[in-house]
Amino acid sequence: MKIAFVGKGGSGKTTLSSLFVRHLAATGAPVLAVDADINQHLGPALGLDEADAAALPAMGAHLPLIKEYLRGSNPRIASADTMIKTTPPGVGSRILRVREDNPVYDACARPVELDDAAVRLMVTGPFTEADLGVACYHSKTGAVELFLNHLVDGRDEYAVVDMTAGSDSFASGMFTRFDMTFLVAEPTRKGVSVYRQYKEYARDFGVDLKVVGNKVQGQDDVDFLREQVGDDLLVTVGHSDWVRAMEKGRPPRFEFLEDDNRRALQALQSAVDTSYDRRDWDRYTRQMVHFHLKNAQSWGNERTGADLASQVDPAFVLREQAVATA
Repeated sequence: MKIAFVGKGGSGKTTLSSLFVRHLAATGAPVLAVDADINQHLGPALGLDEADAAALPAMGAHLPLIKEYLRGSNPRIASADTMIKTTPPGVGSRILRVREDNPVYDACARPVELDDAAVRLMVTGPFTEADLGVACYHSKTGAVELFLNHLVDGRDEYAVVDMTAGSDSFASGMFTRFDMTFLVAEPTRKGVSVYRQYKEYARDFGVDLKVVGNKVQGQDDVDFLREQVGDDLLVTVGHSDWVRAMEKGRPPRFEFLEDDNRRALQALQSAVDTSYDRRDWDRYTRQMVHFHLKNAQSWGNERTGADLASQVDPAFVLREQAVATA
């Protein structure tokens, strides 16, 4: 299952995504955590110190390797140089799995120990001084989008993505890549503003969106959020001494997380697991193709000097039974 955490900057989306990763890992499920925000905070939220977090390999720095591996023997892709962030898989493309080992994980993923479990962590990489004036950070997150386009995941395995702040993910089609999107909102007008943007965009693409109220201090806050987002409000989360200790770099064992917050995380998992029965791989693939053609026409064809529409395999549908090329 693919899960996105979104919200305005400072809403607590990274903290909540890290808690959800810990919760899933504690159940024994295989978990892939992806930091798709150029402000790289997911590693530290999962317990890495500054040096280890800074040493994580950036997916953006390994984009040529990622493209070449995913291209496989797909005859519609002339070269890895003609692949862009939205390039969809087709017959001959290599398909990625959560549980497997492959060269992409070897280059870009690192294990993170969480109590008695471990998760894989991947990061886009930060926006560096070398990028100033010559690059847009969407070139960094493009590696994540291409990765998600080729990732097939099952019912009891999870890919959790901490997304860019605000509504920036709408600059690409990445917001349609998920089974469930959790929007983290504080009980303020600014806190729910991103929700309104997401709701408007998501409506046309069937994006499953639920709101997680964060930094909630009482019933008045709950009532405010309910008034603003209605039935999209799934759970609320209040103060946590466990989180405060984690932010100081001294997290207790996860089993000591407060009962209310533990129940909130279980509600998130239940919402995700329920969404599995609503999966529509045909629609998922159509949306992938839609955004690829849109990007090809607006900039991709000119950038690569190729007709990227020809990369679309009209007979191919990405699904759990998809077979990777040898």
